[in-house]
Amino acid sequence: MTAADDENDGQATERVVIRDRRKIDPKAESKAKGTAEVQDKTSGGAHRAADPEEGAAATTVEEEAKTPALGVELEALRGELDERTHDLQRITAEYANYRKRVDRDRAAAAELTTGAVLTALLPVLDDIDRAREHGDLVGPFASVAESLTAVTGKLGLTAFGEKGDPFDPNRHEAVAHQTSADVTEPTCIEVMRRGYTLGERLLRPALVAVADPE
Repeated sequence: MTAADDENDGQATERVVIRDRRKIDPKAESKAKGTAEVQDKTSGGAHRAADPEEGAAATTVEEEAKTPALGVELEALRGELDERTHDLQRITAEYANYRKRVDRDRAAAAELTTGAVLTALLPVLDDIDRAREHGDLVGPFASVAESLTAVTGKLGLTAFGEKGDPFDPNRHEAVAHQTSADVTEPTCIEVMRRGYTLGERLLRPALVAVADPE
């Protein structure tokens, strides 16, 4: 073996040594471990959120939580609606009663006014009755009298008081009394002045002579 061969053998058996002079930072290593753990947790949470069964369960819980709140709100709205409905019904009833009262008062006021006018005309009607009894109701005066009687009749004026009518103290004013065998109850045997009514209202009683049974 030559010297050159020995030199080659020495180079072949020489070990290769790699020297890394960089120092490992403990803080950096800890930070790297933390980042890896966070990534694992995030990945695991994402996988769990992506689970359909877990998502459906979360939705059901949310819906159950919302249901009581919606029920309370619905009951509150129903109560407010009932209250407003009752108020409307009460106002409607009050207005209807007000209209009835106004109409009734208006009708009463109109009747009072008409009654006052007709009462003022009663003496004229008495003169017409006397003229008719004496046969003086002729010519143009008869036409005027008939027209006046027709107008007062349209206004609701009604005359009463005839011979032979049963005596009614609420409608007749007796100015004379006598007994008679021809009657079985108090009866008007003579009418000195007729009475008048306006509808059911008595404007003036009739003046009569009354015969009582013996």
